[in-house]
Amino acid sequence: MIWAGLLVALAVVGAAGIRALRAPREAAETLPVLTSVPAFSLIERSGRRVTDADLRGQVWVVNFIFTRCSSLCPMLSAQMSRLQSHLREQGEAEVRLVSLSVDPEADTPSVLSEYAERFSADRERWWFLTGERAALYALIGDGLGVAVAQRPGDASSDPNELITHSDRFVLVDRASRIRGYYRGTDDEGFAQLLRDLRTLQREH
Repeated sequence: MIWAGLLVALAVVGAAGIRALRAPREAAETLPVLTSVPAFSLIERSGRRVTDADLRGQVWVVNFIFTRCSSLCPMLSAQMSRLQSHLREQGEAEVRLVSLSVDPEADTPSVLSEYAERFSADRERWWFLTGERAALYALIGDGLGVAVAQRPGDASSDPNELITHSDRFVLVDRASRIRGYYRGTDDEGFAQLLRDLRTLQREH
């Protein structure tokens, strides 16, 4: 019954992103304002504290990963690395990339730093954030509007089965407002994200 409820929650919180994926928007269209990201305080892989104030005034894209995951997460990080390369090629210096750990007890700053190096993550542009599980899950679920849940298991469990989390990339504007959700595992979602980034940057 618990997992049935979680599946329903996953479907509900992903509805806005699914609508965006089904109907590609014209690049010149104004993006909808969905909700605002609340205040937060987390730790970056460098060991320094990062708050919502550090991202205010910047466009940012956030996704959700954990380093013990060997299935979905490397694909999501590869797509984020692809986005980083595209932004560099286009000379877009203002867009920040953020990866939130959903496994903070295991994902210490040093572990995240090692993981980030696998994807050539630029320390200035692409941040990897960890912190207290309760704070992270509240930010992800209540603030960013995507589902995350820790599943029962022990040391013998497959790490890929320990945590259920979203494959979405979330686009956030300079005023910390969510403007879109995109599937992080396919080219259609990636292309739509690029179009919407261009649209968002023209707003100011």
